[in-house]
Amino acid sequence: MSQYIQNEAEMIVLAKQLAADVQAGACFALHGDLGAGKSFLARAMMRVLGVTDEALPSPTFAIIQEYDADNGLKIAHMDWYRLEDSFDVENLGVDEFFSPPWLTLIEWSERAPELLPKHTKHIHISLDEQDINARFVKINP
Repeated sequence: MSQYIQNEAEMIVLAKQLAADVQAGACFALHGDLGAGKSFLARAMMRVLGVTDEALPSPTFAIIQEYDADNGLKIAHMDWYRLEDSFDVENLGVDEFFSPPWLTLIEWSERAPELLPKHTKHIHISLDEQDINARFVKINP
C-alpha cells in the first residue's frame, strides 16, 4: 500500500488507521531519512492508542522508551540509530518486546533487520522534494 501524505493532519489520519486494528505483539519498523517523520508517526500512533504521558521524547539517546496505552497494551518505542549492528541491538534484550502485551515501534531497524519478527509491518516514509510538508508512505505487510 502506498499513499501520498500532504501534511501532519493526514499523517495523524494514517496513525489512526494503523492503530485501529493493532494487537499485542505487533511490530512496526519505521524507515526513512532524518526528518522524514518516523518519530511523528510513532508519537501520533501512541496518542491514538491513549498514551497520556505529557512528553513523548524521541528514544534516540535512551534507545527504548516504554509506555502504557489505554487498551492494556504496553508500547516500546525504540530508536536503533546510535547502535552499530545486530550484536548491539541483541544485547539490549529487545526480543522480550516482540510478544504480548507489547506493541513495538522501531526507528532505524536497518541496524539489525534480522532480529525483527517475521510479522513486522514495514513503513517507509520519504520526503517530497517539491513540498516540504508532504511525504510518500509505503507500507509493506
